[in-house]
Amino acid sequence: MFATLRRAPDVEAPELVAVDATDRLLLDEAAAALTLCGPGEVAVVDDAYGALTLGAAALHGASDVRVAQDLLVGERALARNALRTGLTGTYRSLPLAEVAAGARVVLVQAPKALDALREIAERVAAVAAPDVTVLVGGRVKHMTHAMNDVLLDSFTEVSATLARQKSRVLVARGPKASASSSPRCQEHPDLALTVCAHGAAFAGTKIDIGTRTLLGALDRMAPGAATALDLGCGTAVLAVLLARARPSLEVLAADQSAAAVASARATAEANGVADRIRVIRDDAADSVPDASLDLVVCNPPFHVGVAVVTTAADRLFAAAGRVLRPGGELWTVYNSALRYKPALARTVGPTRVAEQTPKFTVTVSTRR
Repeated sequence: MFATLRRAPDVEAPELVAVDATDRLLLDEAAAALTLCGPGEVAVVDDAYGALTLGAAALHGASDVRVAQDLLVGERALARNALRTGLTGTYRSLPLAEVAAGARVVLVQAPKALDALREIAERVAAVAAPDVTVLVGGRVKHMTHAMNDVLLDSFTEVSATLARQKSRVLVARGPKASASSSPRCQEHPDLALTVCAHGAAFAGTKIDIGTRTLLGALDRMAPGAATALDLGCGTAVLAVLLARARPSLEVLAADQSAAAVASARATAEANGVADRIRVIRDDAADSVPDASLDLVVCNPPFHVGVAVVTTAADRLFAAAGRVLRPGGELWTVYNSALRYKPALARTVGPTRVAEQTPKFTVTVSTRR
């Protein structure tokens, strides 16, 4: 079954896989517990492309598996892989806050951020069965003792399995129900801005330095624009500051991350512009009509998981080219070493450097 799984519609590249050693180890470590679970008693959090969900169903007989995936491409890949393997109908997708209700086994692909793990642990502990076993798997090089401490805030017992193929599993039992600490908010006096973030949101409550560099060009961005999109909005720092600076501007904020969307809404609310920013969850602006916008701003990712690749940014550039009207502008910031300018010129239109530092480049591309 694993050999048939694919990453699509996410980035496909030789160094990127749909099933990894952590997926396999999690399923092996959970095997005995999974066979004892009834319908709806197995939950999966952040299954990348469906290996955990479909593996639990096909290999261990789990039924009505409940799944929470932060990334929309993960949800769509799971649906495609379920169809490909004949396992459609063995699972249902739910929000993180609901996914573990009554669950006796919870499988988790460890997130990169400790705040993301904290939110998962808090949400699971609050609603899972008293005898729940939570298995959190990850690559050994990315796992730290701090993860044990985070889990111990929500569970009475945490242990670790032996490593296999450079992966390891943390096992937590004894849930301690408490209120969720997410979203967290932080004031940034220099911008008169409050940033709110759920655990998995990029940069958390901070403002990453790439976004700060792009903010320096805010007053030069398509001054006559009536509509704007913050593409891959994260916590919506750019969207909020655009809306605040231009009261007549219609602002859309889009991200494929459920945590980012919830964070964007919270940030807009905290800064008094929730009625002027529409936040949506989609992948590469696929729900936005063609040629419908005057301005797109974007701080694109240059990682897919832990791999450094440019294809994620390329998809966002192509999306910007599609949704911009002729003459519309894409303003983007990227690590100067990545040299995105030719790709921007190809997918959007004539591109010039608006600002450059040793670390970051800000460009403006005009839609042909």
